[in-house]
Amino acid sequence: MIRPLLLCISTGLLAALPLRAAPDSFAYVLQADSFATDKAAAIRQLETSGRDWIVLDSRFDNETAWEPADLGEIRAGKKGRKVIAYISIGEAEDYRSYWDEKWNHGAKPAWLLGENPHWKGNFRVAYWHPEWQAIMLKVVDGAMAAGFDGVYLDIVDGFEAFEKDGTRFIDDRPNPATRQSYRRDMVDWVKRVAAQARAKNPAALVVPQNGSQLLAHPDFVATISGVGIEDLFTEDDRKQPASHSDYVLGFLKVLQETGKPVLVIEYPEREKSMTFARESNQRARFTWLITDRDLKTLGTSGR
Repeated sequence: MIRPLLLCISTGLLAALPLRAAPDSFAYVLQADSFATDKAAAIRQLETSGRDWIVLDSRFDNETAWEPADLGEIRAGKKGRKVIAYISIGEAEDYRSYWDEKWNHGAKPAWLLGENPHWKGNFRVAYWHPEWQAIMLKVVDGAMAAGFDGVYLDIVDGFEAFEKDGTRFIDDRPNPATRQSYRRDMVDWVKRVAAQARAKNPAALVVPQNGSQLLAHPDFVATISGVGIEDLFTEDDRKQPASHSDYVLGFLKVLQETGKPVLVIEYPEREKSMTFARESNQRARFTWLITDRDLKTLGTSGR
């Protein structure tokens, strides 16, 4: 179902964009090789999952790609289903095919920065650097050639690492390399990814994860198809402080007013925490997913 056209401002021009109805459910499985015994078994489970949108890693595993026929089978399980490729555009991952072994031995490119202390094998990048962007745009091309319906972009909140100054954050901190803010650099990067995907499929979905502050940029809102948000009301089995939820909700309100979907991923394990997360998202009228943080299962989802 396509909602009526919305007039929105993009790079200073009025553009008519169709608004896509929010899915009633979604899945987010990044370790499909752990999700099932083999690719064929994963396809069968995903096909019969009942979910409207399914986010998958852009490859089944490090050695095996998703083929157009695979995605076609998954898509055929439910009318209108969309299968979207997960791609991290704000960090480099040393288990990806683009990784050069010599980077492990001191011969790092200028854009490759320190390792994420929370995720081994993931490295911060100067995401505005042309060489990094060229690498990732090839990944986007590969996902679209495989038949994905769009891209789900992670580490869009990577700008926050550059805004940090000791124990405080500086909003809209300028990037001396580009002479604009780190946030503006990320907006421009997401827009470039979107253009690359839509050059292959004009209807491609583009869904960034986190980085809700970027919704303050009208051209970012106009570009994206929706947004994914992790840990909005809970952080594992702990309730998020109201100050955190309210801060993010303030930005999400802008997107809600356009009718574009908000997908919320929560990771509680206790039944009481699950109930709180589910009911909080239902009140906010978001499409929610309660799943494991390793993203190895279908979890439960609804609106």
